[in-house]
Amino acid sequence: MVRYLIYASLALALATLIYLTAFKKSYSSDHETIASGKELFSKYCSSCHGLEEDGFGPPLGGITNLLSKQTLVSFIKNPSKIMESGDARAVSQRARYKQVMPSFEWMDHSEISDILAYINEETNEHHLVAMLVSDTAAHKLSGRLVRPVKNSGIKIELEDVVQIPRLPGTSPDLGIVTLRPHPSGNGVLFVSDQNGIIYRISENKAEVFLDVRKHIKDFQSGPGIATGLGSFDFHPDFLHNGLLYVTHAETFKGQIPDYRISDSIKAEVQWVISEWKMDNINDKVFSGPHRELLRLHAPTFAHGCQDIGFIPNIDKQNPDYGLLYIGYGDGGSNNIKRPELGHHLRSFLGTILRIDPQGNDSRNGKYGVPDDNPFVDDTDPSTVKEIYAFGFRNPHRLAWDAANGNRMIVTDIGESNIEEINIVDKGGDYGWPNREGNFGITTTRDMKTVYILGKSDIDRYKRPFVQYDHEEGYAIGGGYVYEGKLDALKNKYIFGDIVNGRLFYVNVDPLLTDSAVYELTIMENGNQTTLQEMSRTKRLHQRIGYDRFNGELYVITKSDGKVRRVSKVY
Repeated sequence: MVRYLIYASLALALATLIYLTAFKKSYSSDHETIASGKELFSKYCSSCHGLEEDGFGPPLGGITNLLSKQTLVSFIKNPSKIMESGDARAVSQRARYKQVMPSFEWMDHSEISDILAYINEETNEHHLVAMLVSDTAAHKLSGRLVRPVKNSGIKIELEDVVQIPRLPGTSPDLGIVTLRPHPSGNGVLFVSDQNGIIYRISENKAEVFLDVRKHIKDFQSGPGIATGLGSFDFHPDFLHNGLLYVTHAETFKGQIPDYRISDSIKAEVQWVISEWKMDNINDKVFSGPHRELLRLHAPTFAHGCQDIGFIPNIDKQNPDYGLLYIGYGDGGSNNIKRPELGHHLRSFLGTILRIDPQGNDSRNGKYGVPDDNPFVDDTDPSTVKEIYAFGFRNPHRLAWDAANGNRMIVTDIGESNIEEINIVDKGGDYGWPNREGNFGITTTRDMKTVYILGKSDIDRYKRPFVQYDHEEGYAIGGGYVYEGKLDALKNKYIFGDIVNGRLFYVNVDPLLTDSAVYELTIMENGNQTTLQEMSRTKRLHQRIGYDRFNGELYVITKSDGKVRRVSKVY
């Protein structure tokens, strides 16, 4: 019996060795292939996956020793198909990460092979072990965590305005993200593409207004879904001073930042807020000088500077006139298990910053710090006095409710369970990474797990005004309070889910008495549809745009480059 067990053990070990050797032989190990795979992994995978760290998706180290190359290629090409087949690992990972990876059907087989070869090389060199299915069952809470979205009964008709061309050789995960109306209110629109271009849209035609790439030597779009040209806005006095502001990412090549995260972090990207001055505001193509205002050293490619903006339509005598608000995420610091880098006043990570672009009393002398910023009188010299509010994971969009004292509305994209809408108070702490929605989270252990708070903890941080869980969507995209001619949408904050494209609203009465989320039904040519059907994709990268001068509401989708207008409501 003992001899039998010894033989059986040896046979199992030999079989395992043969199995792993076969796996290893499936992947090339030559230098060019590994270098190509590393570059492709950085460009297309690293925004969601690490090799050892948990991210939007599971760590990928060790996976080439666990699953065959054919299995991995099939999953990468069509994740939904594998999920629908009932594959135990895929279903378990879906339960943990609450979303399905987008299809990479468009990617060449050779590119996928290079990526897998790189993962395999790193796996073997660093002895990485794949996450097992049993490791993913640690959720204390699962399923529906908050009340479901309600059907509003309101139908909106969408019509095409223009399609922005996709730049050759760019990632399908990068595209149009921000829409602004011309400050004159003449109906002209501007839409920015993360790949570095701001387009001018007039009479349903899009033309290049500003190509940032021609002016910024180290401009960087990719890897991931949130680099490149993040956002832009016009100065409220643009018609007289010709100023507009842009936030963009740059490849780090030793540039000295105004704020550094940590000397121990070797960042590959920096975010820059810059000012651009038009020689002639009537020109259809930008010409003029630009200057750098603020440079921030990011810990990772994730959760950077996604939005900037001025409070619209306020009088010049208002103390807030001309002050620029800047939303900056946690930089992915919590995904690399470095929560100490943020959620305090010595760090810009996870904050709303507020600056005066025309001032000069900042640390670098290139802008001003408003006298009424909440921490401007803090005696600690390391305090970031530009901070207006903090404790955000990814403050994706900024907006203001003009009918109710210009109260600030900020959407915050969640990790794996809750999406938030916050009413932002000056100096407020909104809890991330200790809170996701009205739930607790322990970042250092498992960011995919949330737990119910005790009564003594529930009000420790500012609570969100609105939340929905990942039974409804995966990433909240901010919007605007509608003030146009469509009566059924008035006094509603219109927003949507970036991934699945569902469109929602929440009522914004003076006392904020209703925190329920309501869904809008999408129509096209009189027929009920969805943005997924209209764009022929499951992963939309949807955003909301608004022309406050003409009361026109727009939906833009990165996946197909479409700008669509809400033409009627019924």
